[in-house]
Amino acid sequence: MPVKVRSRMKARRIIFRIVIIVIIGVVIGSVVYTVNAKRVMHDEFPMPLGFGVSVVLTGSMEPTLKVNEMVFVVKADEYKEGDIVVYQKDNELIIHRIMLISGDQVVTQGDNNPVADDPVPMSSIKGKMKFSIPFVGLIVRGIRSVPGVLLILAASIFLMHRSWQKEKSDGDSELDAIKEQIRQLKNEVETSENKVEGLMAENASQAGTITDIQAEIDRLKREMAIASAGAEETESQGSGNDETSVQA
Repeated sequence: MPVKVRSRMKARRIIFRIVIIVIIGVVIGSVVYTVNAKRVMHDEFPMPLGFGVSVVLTGSMEPTLKVNEMVFVVKADEYKEGDIVVYQKDNELIIHRIMLISGDQVVTQGDNNPVADDPVPMSSIKGKMKFSIPFVGLIVRGIRSVPGVLLILAASIFLMHRSWQKEKSDGDSELDAIKEQIRQLKNEVETSENKVEGLMAENASQAGTITDIQAEIDRLKREMAIASAGAEETESQGSGNDETSVQA
């Protein structure tokens, strides 16, 4: 696998693990904060950043808001009649519309309710609705429940474990590929060595043949020299006989 591809895959795994860790941290942090807010401050709808999410549990605001609709709520400096607000009464959160503001007292009523609610102090209002999303509240309720939190944590841990396993598997595969490449290179080296040895043996054989030919040439040269010497001697003897015959 090319180095660039490995680097990109490693970077993606790191980012994925960071996201998982962030999700786990957010889930655990939100649960701890919410539990402390409810038990210590008796605040059923804490909004540390000035906004929060609530879920419609009844049909008192139909047709404006339906059951399991998620409502995005923000804090406001002032409220007016007609605003849909979330307020706390005892340990219960209620999403209704403001019908009347009288001093520090606020009267609300559900759009689908025939009568108004009892007046509540302005300080009990947590915020007013900014917008809503249908049916998403069911998911929010599931996430906020104990089984939902445990499921998210279990899924996050599982995905993290899978990421580590995938990295280990890829590392093992890459190691096996490197070993296979080394084995192939070793075979190629052995093949090359065998070829070199064969060429050396062939050259040695050729060198022996050349030596034999050279020896044969030397032998023939010696025989030629001997034959030439014999021919000269014979010619010399023939010339001497001719001179003797002429003197006689």
